[in-house]
Amino acid sequence: MSTVKTVQIKTRYWDIAADLHVPPGFDENNTYPAILSAHPIGSCKEQTAGNVYGKALAESGFVVIAFDRSTQGQSGGEPRYTEDPAMAVEDFSRVIDHLVTLPYVDADRIGALGICGGGGYAIKAAMIERRIKAVASVTGVNFGRLCREGFSGFDPIGQLQAMARQRTAEARGAALQVDPFLPPSMAAATQAGITDIDVLGATDYYTRRCPHDNAGTRALFSRRAAAVAWDAFHLAETLLTTPLIVVVGDKPGGFGAYRDGLEIYARAASKVKELVVVEGATHYDLYDQPGPVGQALARLVPFFKNNL
Repeated sequence: MSTVKTVQIKTRYWDIAADLHVPPGFDENNTYPAILSAHPIGSCKEQTAGNVYGKALAESGFVVIAFDRSTQGQSGGEPRYTEDPAMAVEDFSRVIDHLVTLPYVDADRIGALGICGGGGYAIKAAMIERRIKAVASVTGVNFGRLCREGFSGFDPIGQLQAMARQRTAEARGAALQVDPFLPPSMAAATQAGITDIDVLGATDYYTRRCPHDNAGTRALFSRRAAAVAWDAFHLAETLLTTPLIVVVGDKPGGFGAYRDGLEIYARAASKVKELVVVEGATHYDLYDQPGPVGQALARLVPFFKNNL
């Protein structure tokens, strides 16, 4: 079995909380390839990034570091629940800065994996952070595209104007507006008439299958403007040359991972790239359901072993 060590990563601004998953028979005198595991939007390091993919990859021989993004989970940073893509991508470099100081990590064999919005962040990080030698996206979402579309009611300008008004109000002393991403329960989702499989899957995962006190499942409204103008895939044709694997389910929902996965696979300049479409799987099946996760790992493990 793999084991987990909790670490605090010092930065210029605040500490980043992370769980370090190490392989069975771990020996600090040996060197290992390492993988950063980035959690979904609204999630935390203890959920799918850590207890599913982090654990499985560690058991396959990798040192895996699952971390809470800045302002989220147990990491520092204010204001809380800020979903700023530039800061999220910078966190990858901050975590790598820590990894390269560990004597048992091979600094030339560092990869990154992200789930949902973490997948989009991992892809963008791989474009600019050349210490990442291989990148994996599991049901990855381009959060900027989602903010311009479904999360804004397909009215990004109106949403930006509302964010501007709210930020002005908060600067003048108004209470922070922190919006939930999900209904509080499956019963509430049913009562609200929600039918989208992604929203229902998220509600089931976060409220029933894997609830955790550190999970955010909410965002500070006034600080989401940066996400509306951001694009995880911008310049992928030029800058995304890192070996890439994209895993998606073939049952698309409102968050758009299937669409985003096929788009980045087509656009990436990577000479080594793989597309894995898991039949019958939804977005949230790939978080923790044994069958779909097993199929994903059956491709992820050899991908990282071949490219790190």
